[in-house]
Amino acid sequence: MSWFDDLKTPRIKTQVSQRTSKVPEGLWVKCTQCGEILQSKVLKLNLMTCPECSYHFRMTAAERISMLTDEGTFEEYAEELASTDPLEFDDLKPYKARLRSAAGSTGLRDAFVVGKAKLGGLPYHLGVFEFKFMGGSMGVVVGEKVTRLYEQALADKLPAVVVSASGGARMQEGILSLMQMAKTTAILSQMREQGIPYLSVLTDPTTGGVAASFAMLGDLILAEPNALVGFAGPRVIEQTIRQSLPEGFQRSEFLLKHGFVDRIVNRKDLAGELRSWMWRLGCHTCEFPK
Repeated sequence: MSWFDDLKTPRIKTQVSQRTSKVPEGLWVKCTQCGEILQSKVLKLNLMTCPECSYHFRMTAAERISMLTDEGTFEEYAEELASTDPLEFDDLKPYKARLRSAAGSTGLRDAFVVGKAKLGGLPYHLGVFEFKFMGGSMGVVVGEKVTRLYEQALADKLPAVVVSASGGARMQEGILSLMQMAKTTAILSQMREQGIPYLSVLTDPTTGGVAASFAMLGDLILAEPNALVGFAGPRVIEQTIRQSLPEGFQRSEFLLKHGFVDRIVNRKDLAGELRSWMWRLGCHTCEFPK
């Protein structure tokens, strides 16, 4: 109705512009998948999933922990560990500066949070990645905290759950970060020998060295819908082999079809699914050591 627009006075246009500029930032979020405009508080109440198309937005470590533990039961450990700069790495920005920036924006010392908790009354050990901390990358500290999670699970004879969201090994720590793949994998073999359950949850994205090690070694591997899971990214693979990839390649549905994932679980059902599996594995008879 262009004729109506011509009748609008500059004063009306100015007032509309002023009202719009006063709307606080962060109240609305646009869904990446369907384009629906969503209220931020509604999105959070819906566990960061779009109520229109069920698109799963990324969650913070704190949100994950709240979703997967009984209120007040999560007890963090190894929180004192913090990354240093063993290689004195410097690219466009010094590694130490990147660490300070990530710590300031997330309130965490590194990209992995670990602790003991209960879910539906069942005790277990939980580790969660914080993707906002340098893309959830795995350096020496992340590898050590993952290892301590498994060690505690072994000592307490309780299941371990890891929720992965990572871009892979942290390049600023070079070979030291790649060594964490072997370190975390080695202790998983001990858990398997002693029959201690390890449940791995893959979220968007789970890639690189994390995907190539402990994330894909769970006794049970669950994935959220449409999560990107793989070693190298699809664009890198296409450029390397110079071929088009199948539709949905490296998404959790593709991995389920080809046997790399056991189940795809909607986020709202994840806590119940984990509790159900821990119950089946006999964890209802377990308790934390006094």
